[in-house]
Amino acid sequence: MPNVNQPTIKLGAKGDTVKRLQRALHRTPNPSAVVDGTFGSATQQAVKDFQSSSPPLVVDGIAGPTTWNALPDGGPMPVLKMGSKTDAVRPLQELLANGGGGDLWDTGPGEIDGVFGPQTHAWVEAFQKWGRVKDDGIVGDRTWNVQMGAIAYDLETAVGLQYIVG
Repeated sequence: MPNVNQPTIKLGAKGDTVKRLQRALHRTPNPSAVVDGTFGSATQQAVKDFQSSSPPLVVDGIAGPTTWNALPDGGPMPVLKMGSKTDAVRPLQELLANGGGGDLWDTGPGEIDGVFGPQTHAWVEAFQKWGRVKDDGIVGDRTWNVQMGAIAYDLETAVGLQYIVG
């Protein structure tokens, strides 16, 4: 069970538990959930949409134990930054190199070596500018959720959910 011991939350809730819910909703076939830590009307609607597509869940817009248990893992993707050497760095570098390189991100590819160094940092900053999120060179929730164009997937999906840490 990927979301064990999560509290029941509803409209108005804020914080890390809401982010976990939003990440879980984002990983369903309806990836429109924004990970911002605020359980507003959009999150409530995403919960209702998920519940209505997952019988026998009650469609009430509240994330209780049965809804949590039906959702995919809402654990965070790793935060990648200067010096990171996790398994997620190499696929990130490959995606940034193949997905745009100098054309979209306005910076050329460097070595794809699995180490988050200065060139990867520059790639990420350029990608963040392109994706209209804070361009700090750190890959966190907002960067993982940048949409990758018309094909309706984001950086998290493109790099792979196998790197979830929980």
